[in-house]
Amino acid sequence: MTGGFFRHRGLIAFSAGAAMAEAGVLSVLAPAARPLAPQVTALPPLAAYHDLRWAFAFNQPWLGFAAVLLLLLLVRSATDALLLLLAWPRAAPHIPRPRFGESCASWAVLTLLVWLVMSPVATLMFGVALLPFSWPFLAALPILLGTALALSQGAAGQAWWRRLPPARTAAWLLVTFAMLSAASVLMGHLDTAGAVAVAGLAGLADARAWYGLTGAAVRRAAERPPQSWHWQASLWQIRQGFRHRTGWIPVAPLAAVLVIALVVGLARMAFTGTVRLPATGGNVVAAAAAAGAGAAARSGAPAATGATAGTGSSRNRGALLLVAGWGSHCCQDADALRAQEPGMLVRQFSYSGLDAAGRPVPYGAAAGNLPIQVLGDLMAAQVDWLYGRVHQPVDVVAESEGTLGLYAMLARHPHVPVRSVVLLSPIIGPGQTGLAAGTVPGDALVTLDQLVGGMSPYGSSGARKLIDSVSEVGARYFELASRRQALPWLAVIPLADAVTLSACPLSPNVIFVAALHGGLLGDPSVRKMIVAFLSGGPTAAQHLGSQRDLRRAAQLISAAAAAWRMPDLDDGCPA
Repeated sequence: MTGGFFRHRGLIAFSAGAAMAEAGVLSVLAPAARPLAPQVTALPPLAAYHDLRWAFAFNQPWLGFAAVLLLLLLVRSATDALLLLLAWPRAAPHIPRPRFGESCASWAVLTLLVWLVMSPVATLMFGVALLPFSWPFLAALPILLGTALALSQGAAGQAWWRRLPPARTAAWLLVTFAMLSAASVLMGHLDTAGAVAVAGLAGLADARAWYGLTGAAVRRAAERPPQSWHWQASLWQIRQGFRHRTGWIPVAPLAAVLVIALVVGLARMAFTGTVRLPATGGNVVAAAAAAGAGAAARSGAPAATGATAGTGSSRNRGALLLVAGWGSHCCQDADALRAQEPGMLVRQFSYSGLDAAGRPVPYGAAAGNLPIQVLGDLMAAQVDWLYGRVHQPVDVVAESEGTLGLYAMLARHPHVPVRSVVLLSPIIGPGQTGLAAGTVPGDALVTLDQLVGGMSPYGSSGARKLIDSVSEVGARYFELASRRQALPWLAVIPLADAVTLSACPLSPNVIFVAALHGGLLGDPSVRKMIVAFLSGGPTAAQHLGSQRDLRRAAQLISAAAAAWRMPDLDDGCPA
């Protein structure tokens, strides 16, 4: 088979050449999007997903989106039909090659089907680009793999929609997925020439996968019944009879839809508490705490005059505002941290504001659906209230959605009296998709948000106000907040959130913990880390081995995930 593959020089040249051409173009126009290049000639479901993300990346209104999608459909159908013809085994003259025109029509139907079942995946990835946190990515990945496996044979076989793919075809898709992820890791660390070369090698692997896919389709078409005396004859008759009775059922599309239904069902059980997610791990976090505290304290040293890094006695006169994330309640989240900082005035931020006496107003899980402009103003008002009580700049600890409010506060109120900030599960680089209102991806995201909100405790309105405001001003607020170089800060990022990070250098102020997004406020070792950072104490564990391993793992995960996220059209790195 391998020798036969290398005789298909046209297949190899076209597959590798197209991947190299896209990598070369992206190296000039959008270098951060180069990891998508090898997917242009990948197996049909992955290649169609590649095209769908580019359609979403342009973020067009309906007319422009339809025009882009039509163009992509024509190009994809012709490309897949050509790849099928080029990959057709020469040792199968008794199986006629499909005609190009008929093949284009079949591939067009397959591409439309893939786009339909993978539209939730592309929408979730668009949401990750808008609000970068890991849960949507982790929900999209099994849908991507499951639907791709169900449709992995593409339109290569006769009546492909009536059958599940053979095991060999599914194996080729899994190998291709792993290969494209590995190519993404390599391309993220190479210059233009190296990235184009890796894209060419990945295109060669794509060609081999196409050859395997086509060979499996030809073998299935050439199947002959066994001799009547053979023990498999009865099984053959039973299978053929079953196929005849169920030939009208679209088995492959139904399998793809069932994958989506399974993931939705699991999400519903997670919302209702039937399935409980693992709690945040503690040992690795505790081991990394000293390194993070020491690095952050040193980064804050230039600004740590007077209020920024005081002694234990000065800490007794300080105040801390704790901003919990999406779905939180008020106001018990601050109790544990208050117990560890008995000399400080520790208050939990309220998404509903303060009452007449200055106390935080209790709120429920849905209160976080606020525009970040309002969120930033509320946070500034509560920081000012604490400052008026202690007459010192206030420390702020914000988690997840709370970090969006922190960016808005620093951007809209540049003179707010803040001493230092701790960001837990931070939303890094929000709003990079641009204005989503009135566009097809934006409308799809709002619709999906409403569907998910209807299954959740947050209500059918979901996070509409938050999403709209982040798409409008999130990127600008993040950029303005990042310019506050003199403000001491510490960012604690769960390893799961590495799937959202860009290929940018990591600051010493960033530490990783083996955890999922959110819930870090409930981890005792994270609270110890916060106390150590706020106290400004020295550390001897700066180069802790476990933290180095976590950083390497985060960089590897980020580089591999770049192959399946939205194309990154922004070359800048967050400060």
